Amino acid sequence: MKNLIKSTILVLAFVVSTATFAQDKKANNIDDSKIGLQGYSAVSYLDLGLAQRGSKQFKTTHKGIAYYFTSAEQKSTFDKNPEKYLPQYGGFCAFGIYAGAKFRTDPNKFVVSNGKYYLFLNDVEVDAKQLWVSEKESKLVKTADKNWKSLRTK
Repeated sequence: MKNLIKSTILVLAFVVSTATFAQDKKANNIDDSKIGLQGYSAVSYLDLGLAQRGSKQFKTTHKGIAYYFTSAEQKSTFDKNPEKYLPQYGGFCAFGIYAGAKFRTDPNKFVVSNGKYYLFLNDVEVDAKQLWVSEKESKLVKTADKNWKSLRTK
């Protein structure tokens, strides 16, 4: 009986952890590598307004996702307040979220505004960043925030 209870608890723990990771993966623009922002530094986006590739040497993990930084100082800055430095909409294309769909992004296509940063896809036919910039941002953010509530789990 004790073994059955232990086995049941282990199975339940596995199911819960798998479901939690699956949701995290759905809510974050990551692949099987579990590296956020394709290895670019979240601190560089927000504090410097630059897209800078981070280094494995300055790596931290937040909610099961690895983030890379350009220096120990950036890593420390992120570790003190990670939620501040996370990309909007899990790192998916902000204009795509506004339109109701998730798209992978180009780490070099981004906009910093009001203490947040938004990433955009790079497509030959659609310049999502330009579409975002040319519209009234508050309207786009309001709609994207609403859409993200349902898209984050899909």
